[in-house]
Order: sequence, then C-alpha cells, then structure tokens
Amino acid sequence: MKQAPQNTGFNLSAWAINHAPLTRYLMVVLMVMGFAAYFQLGQDEDPPFTFRAMVVRTYWPGATAEQVAEQVTDKIERTLQEVPLADKIRSYSKPGESQIILEIKDSSRSNEVANVWYSVRKKVGDMRYTLPQGVQGPFFNDDFGDVFGVIYALEADGFSYAEVKQFADEVRQKLLRVPDVAKVELFGVQDEKLYIEVSQNRLSQLGLDMNQVLAQLGQQNAVESAGVVQTPHDQVQVRVAGQFRAIEDLSAMPIRGASGAQLRLGDIATIRRGYVEPTAVKVRHEGREVVALGVSMAKGGDIIRLGKALRSATADIEKTLPAGVRLANVQDQPQAVARSVNEFVKVLIEAVAIVLAVSFISLGLHKRAGHQPWWRRWYIDPRPGLVVAITIPLVLGVTFLAMWYWGIGLHKVSLGSLIIALGLLVDDAIIAVEMMVLKLEEGYDKMRAATFAYELTAMPMLTGTLITAAGFLPIGIARSA
Repeated sequence: MKQAPQNTGFNLSAWAINHAPLTRYLMVVLMVMGFAAYFQLGQDEDPPFTFRAMVVRTYWPGATAEQVAEQVTDKIERTLQEVPLADKIRSYSKPGESQIILEIKDSSRSNEVANVWYSVRKKVGDMRYTLPQGVQGPFFNDDFGDVFGVIYALEADGFSYAEVKQFADEVRQKLLRVPDVAKVELFGVQDEKLYIEVSQNRLSQLGLDMNQVLAQLGQQNAVESAGVVQTPHDQVQVRVAGQFRAIEDLSAMPIRGASGAQLRLGDIATIRRGYVEPTAVKVRHEGREVVALGVSMAKGGDIIRLGKALRSATADIEKTLPAGVRLANVQDQPQAVARSVNEFVKVLIEAVAIVLAVSFISLGLHKRAGHQPWWRRWYIDPRPGLVVAITIPLVLGVTFLAMWYWGIGLHKVSLGSLIIALGLLVDDAIIAVEMMVLKLEEGYDKMRAATFAYELTAMPMLTGTLITAAGFLPIGIARSA
C-alpha cells in the first residue's frame, strides 16, 4: 500500500473513523432530531420584521395649531426625548390635533422594542395631567407590523347593515378562537352614532344657545359616584347612572330653558340613529360592498397549519350563518407559502437525484480487468455516490435543528439560503469523495485516503464557502434594519 506523510494536526476524518460507532450514532440522532424539528418550524411567506416606530396622537377640539404646538406637542416631545434608545422625533400640529412619530435606533434588538414602547406609555401617561383641560389622549399606535395573511369577505343579500355588522362580529369572535390567530380586524364597517339635529330657530325662540344644551347633555350622560354605603364587611359604591339606553330616553331628557321652564330634548331636536358618512374604508368583492375580515397570525406561528385550521373553522361557521350570508375567501396566503415550501422540497429531491446519478456515473463507474463481454466490461460501485447523497439529509437535519433552536422559520429568505447552501454542500461533498477515490486508485489504504482528502481539501473548501458567505455579509452587518 502506498503511504503519504501524515499531518500531525487534528484530522476530523481520522477522528470520525477511529470513533465509528459514536459517529454513526450521532449521524442517526442528528438526522432524526433535525427532521423532527422541521415539522416544528414556523412557516410564513416573509420573515418577521420589527417596526421601530410609534405614533402618538392627541386631540384638543377647538384649539388652534399654535396652541396645540405650544401646549401639547412640545410637552410630549420633551418627554419622549427621555425615552431610552430614542433616535428621531417628528411632530405635526394642526388645529385640534397633534401627531408625533417616535423612531428608536435600528441597533435596538427586537426583544427590547416592547420594553421601549412600555416606557413611552408610562412616561407620557405620567405627564398627561400637565396637558390643558379638554385634551383627549394621548393615543398610541405601534401596530404597524400586522400582516393579514387570510382575508374573508362577508356577503349578505337582503339584510340591513346593522345585521351584517352583527354577523361580522360573531364571525370575528369565532375566528379569534382558532389556534395561531393573533388578531381579526374588520374592514369596511361604519361606526354607529346617534345624530341630534337641533333647530336653531327653536333655540332662539326659547332663549337658549347650543352650548347650554351641550352642557346639560354632558351632565345627564355622566356616570358619577353618589357615595359609599358602609356594611359590616365591605364598602358598597353607590353610583347614579345617567346613561341613555334608547333613543326614547334621550328624546325625553329634560332641558331647562332661560326662563327656568323645562322642556324635552325631543321638542327642540330631531334624534336619529345612523352611521358615519362617508365611510372611511369601503371594501368591494365581485362588485358588491362587503365587510372584510383580516386574520393576522401570531408571532412564530405556522401559516400552513393556520390555513388548515381556518378552513375547518370557516366550514363550521358557514353552517351557522343564515341563508343569503356567505363567507368568501379573498386572500389565502397559506396556499402561497405551501407552494414555496413544496418548491423547495421539489428542488431538494431533484438535487439528490442528480447528485446520485452524477456521482454513480463519474465516481462509481469502473472497468473490469481482463477480457469480458461488452455488457460486463463496466460496473458501477454505488458507495461513492451514497456517501455524497447521505451528506444532504445529514447537513439539512443539523440545519433544521439549529433553525428550530434559534427560532428561525421557513420563509422566502431561509428557503433561498437553504437552496444556496445546498449547492455548496453538494460541490464540497463531490470534491471530498473524488479525492478519496483518486487516492484509493493510486494505492492508498482506505484510512489514509480519507484522512489525506481532509488534509488537502478541508481548508480550500472552507475558504471557498466563507468567500461565498462574505458576499451576503453587507446585508447582515448593515446598520439600518
């Protein structure tokens, strides 16, 4: 047997061969655990993205833009400057409204963002009592990352808008019980309001003005404490409820005139129930106005599993809806994600088949010695091809296990990365096996052929892989998110 001088450094191939039982055990365990982890990975179309911005809105009816800027916006801005990780603050003041956009640093980690928003709410909540009387808010909005992967259109022929809204609310409550559902939002709905149309001529005749009517209306609709009743065991709060429960109650509300005489609100105003016009958002499906229900998946969920659960839930919901009401699926992201995952599996199977075919022919095809019939002159040794082929499920199993541990799901970015890595993996495996086969043909024994292939190809293959990975490094180290 031909021998080559051995390198005295650590040789991974030599260690694996010298500990063959442990090596086989680790290979089997890692493959089984890896493919078990594959079925636990979350699946979505796009990777999760953390929005590092919050909008703080405050309303002050009747105030000018200058008053809003000086007495509301400036005070909130000074408070937001104390927030940790604050980066940019932009503010807009207009008559009756203040809007402030707070952006935190891109270097902030995703798990820190929730704590920052809590700090914002706490600090602004502590200073809100320094704002002028009559200010409404501040109101906070940091839900910019909601993606509604599944959207349904609720169609109802021959029903009033109030009935359609009631159906939509019932469907929403049932969809919220589906596993992996984080939020269900309604689109195309109008807020119901009571409109009080006061006759100015009637007010003039009675010596009243609109402010007096509004003040008395606000006092009557208030919920205030009337005291406390002390019992031997507890204190019982007593409240006087002045809320209006029906239009008739509102119409019968007493209004005191300028002369002290009392009259009903219905005598000076027309009261009706209606909806906000114009509608902020209109949704149409197949040319008809509908109410849409957007379903957002919980963080780390599986969109494909969510799609199956929603199909089962909507089938049960449709059985409870009255005739003429239909729940149509307008957008189905789970199907798109399933196609992406199936495409990856298809590419993986094709890669294994091509690698096996090429490896069997290029590495395993040998010519028999001596004179043989032409159909027996050549034979294929499957072992080199199998060595190359087994590296694919082994490395993918380890990769899936690492993805599960670090919370990385299957989406466009991770699937694309796996396909790129699959190409590098196959190339490196073929190079290593080809080197071993070559050394065996040169007369090396099996142990030395395997260890020599590691010594000769390990560092060049590692360097080539790192150079390829370095091409994606600017994305990973970019300062902007």
